[in-house]
Amino acid sequence: MKLSQDFLNELKMRNDIESVISPYVALKKRGANLIGLCPFHNEKTPSFTVWPENGSFYCFGCGAGGDAITFLMQVEHLDYMEAVKTLAERSGMSLPVDNSVDDKIARLKSQIYDANKAAARFFYENLIAPQGKEALNYLTGRGLAPKTIKQFGLGFAPDSWDALVKHLKGQGFSDYVLVEANLAVRSKKGSLIDRFRNRVMFPVIDLRGNFIAFSGRKLREEDIGGKYINTSETAVYKKGANVFGLNFAKAHSQKRVVLVEGNMDVISLHQAGFPMTVAPLGTAFTADQARLLARYTDEVVITLDADSAGQKATDKVLRILEDAGVKARILRLPECKDPDEFIKKKGAARFEALLDGAISDIEYKLHTASEGIDLQTSDGKLEYLKKAVVILASLSDEIARDLYAGRLSESCGVGKEAIITNVKKQIEKNKKQVVRKELDKIVNPTFDRNDPNPEKRSHPRAAAAEEMLIAVLILHPDMYDKVTELISPEDFVTEFNKRVFADVLEVLSEGRPFDISALGSDYTPREIGYVTMLENTLPLGENLTKTITSSAAVIKEEKLISSTHPAELETDEWAERMKALARGKINKG
Repeated sequence: MKLSQDFLNELKMRNDIESVISPYVALKKRGANLIGLCPFHNEKTPSFTVWPENGSFYCFGCGAGGDAITFLMQVEHLDYMEAVKTLAERSGMSLPVDNSVDDKIARLKSQIYDANKAAARFFYENLIAPQGKEALNYLTGRGLAPKTIKQFGLGFAPDSWDALVKHLKGQGFSDYVLVEANLAVRSKKGSLIDRFRNRVMFPVIDLRGNFIAFSGRKLREEDIGGKYINTSETAVYKKGANVFGLNFAKAHSQKRVVLVEGNMDVISLHQAGFPMTVAPLGTAFTADQARLLARYTDEVVITLDADSAGQKATDKVLRILEDAGVKARILRLPECKDPDEFIKKKGAARFEALLDGAISDIEYKLHTASEGIDLQTSDGKLEYLKKAVVILASLSDEIARDLYAGRLSESCGVGKEAIITNVKKQIEKNKKQVVRKELDKIVNPTFDRNDPNPEKRSHPRAAAAEEMLIAVLILHPDMYDKVTELISPEDFVTEFNKRVFADVLEVLSEGRPFDISALGSDYTPREIGYVTMLENTLPLGENLTKTITSSAAVIKEEKLISSTHPAELETDEWAERMKALARGKINKG
């Protein structure tokens, strides 16, 4: 379903791209454009560019690009119509009255949201009913107050094969929706049964208040199955892209966010007066989650379990947060395995004191580097200093390097200048390694499954000419007649460029100027990014007629060669064609 271009034009006029992107990216002026750190991949040097004049953006680092609709799709993990609806609501617009406005995926997502909401209500009602007594006792036994239980929508999945299925089907939900929501599964006999049975239920709620998933904990250790059963990924739920508790924490995260390991830790800390607490969702912390937190805070305090697995997880989280440009500190809990236990044993005031005294990421790294080393011996000090030098070399702040070098000098009895000298050598070594990696990427490029035009590698000359003609049409629609006189989509060599060229021609043939939103939901965000790059970056030259003529000639020449395999020609005929190509004399008609 394609919305009218008039509607899309008004939508984008009311939602200028700077106002849509600025809540997610700190934008700075650079000439007529804006730049910032890309929210879609880790980078330290801005490669994300916004062109306010035509309402588009493009990242030269990862290839993401498009307009305000495309940006919202990618940053909030929405489909096309969801993004359009969000912008329409934001600007007080109504969608056109059309029963086909929602495509199949959008309708399914809406139904899953509704089914999850109904399931959450069912679980809560069962928790406070007589059959939920054991589950309720479990939660209150963990120290949770009724108000907290209600706030987080906690519930109970009854010990039944199909209680939820019957309830939701009675409300009109289809078998298909219940399976797609992962609320039900097919038994070996083909009947529909509940996914969650006899478990305490923790709903997962996104930033817009939608119920997107559930985590079910078994009541007794001897019960069958894993300790937790979680919703598998669905059309509305990507566990590596969401954070438990952020729907509440976002309103309290200006100073810092506390990152813990489990759902109960989050709920206990919220109840104890730390509403800025969040946790990953049954998976290792991801770069997507780090970028999500970066939108709401500048600092994350990591409070993971104190065992060896927790330490490894902390090390990984530190790397991910550093790549996302988020400051990190580490809180270590003495004599307790997790924050939930600490709050119960030591109290909120003690936790607050520890939180304020959480150590920096560098202090944590230096501390862990010393573990297992005897610092009372010369060999031990040397081993530790070698590790410490590598850590300090990762610091971009020269003052911080100098400060920690001074501390190391005092603690190890080694001259500060000697430490600084070795740190500088390590920095140079790191720079050379980066250069080698970049060169290796050029010499040995990896295949990108998301490349919108993979044929470009096989036909670089033709693809470049095709891109030039697409850019000419987008930027100079008055050249439509000149372009169509010389070439048609069927002459194109690469299938993706052929598709874009045909769609641009269709828009222009209707007498409308081309806008990136005209591609609508027929293109993926990565494909729209590709077209945005063509619109904003290709140097067309001053003589457009010459550009059009030469580009069309190149495309036709390569089309002729690629459509005729050498084996199909006599040897002499193939040789003559190659000579003609070299002289630029292949028939262009």
